[in-house]
Amino acid sequence: MNSFLTVLDSNNLSLTRSQTSTLQVNVGRLCNLACRHCHVEAGPGCLEVMDRKTMDDVIRFAGNNSFSRIDITGGAPELVPDIEYLLENLVSLAPTLMLRTNLIALLEEKPELLNFCRRLKIALVASFPSTNRGQADAQRGEGVWEKSIFMLKKLNDLGYGKAGTGLDLYLVSNPSGAFLPADQCTAEKKFKTSLANRWGIEFTALYNFANFPLGRFKTWLEKSGNYNAYMDKLRSSFNPTTIEGLMCRSLINISWDGYLYDCDFNMAAGLPYSGKPLHVSDVEKPDEGGPIMTDDYCFACTAGSGFT
Repeated sequence: MNSFLTVLDSNNLSLTRSQTSTLQVNVGRLCNLACRHCHVEAGPGCLEVMDRKTMDDVIRFAGNNSFSRIDITGGAPELVPDIEYLLENLVSLAPTLMLRTNLIALLEEKPELLNFCRRLKIALVASFPSTNRGQADAQRGEGVWEKSIFMLKKLNDLGYGKAGTGLDLYLVSNPSGAFLPADQCTAEKKFKTSLANRWGIEFTALYNFANFPLGRFKTWLEKSGNYNAYMDKLRSSFNPTTIEGLMCRSLINISWDGYLYDCDFNMAAGLPYSGKPLHVSDVEKPDEGGPIMTDDYCFACTAGSGFT
């Protein structure tokens, strides 16, 4: 039973697609890390990556629409062969092109991509779950926190995160356990103060999100006996005012094999766009006004301040 739909109904709410302004492209599950909170279970042994033909389908689709933002995610997008080809062909098709990074891939696997992104003024969205070394390493792996600090300093040296450079650097924070994130504004202020005072690091803004009970994080919740309590916490924190601004209402997601989803979380769960498999090569434009597929993990988007 989909209890999320039941809660929507009880609040006289529905979730339908508005005008699509964001194209999100998940280019694969290949990653150099295996983070405990990863909803797509990305890791070094994953073989799913987007090929050149699918990239061309994505580029065509983006060119046929007027997206204000294109968001490239993974896995670690930096590790995907031909990622430069995809980025270079998308950068002129939307005012903002964003590349997700775990920072370590840029440092150890693909350092040459840094100047490429800087030249094209591609915004970077970096995973940095905590200013606390122990919490971050517990979630992402031993030594990752220290390398991330080093990489953030290097990005600042290149102009990323600095006012007036046009090089945006966003950080993404997730809780380290089965609890909800702090208030967005409070968390951003804390991160900015801590990083500036201790290491002289600057960044554009912070995205502070709840962990989704999917993939590797769901497995951890179940093994640790926290799953039911975490789901109860998400349900009890449902905020009806978040529905209007949920990202799925203005976003469409394309997976590494070219199939469409309402969001990256539905992609991870195998819940297709409009409830049926639909390939990007067969679509010209998103279906405005259509229903959005949901499941109980959607409570993570509507808890507290929401996932917008």
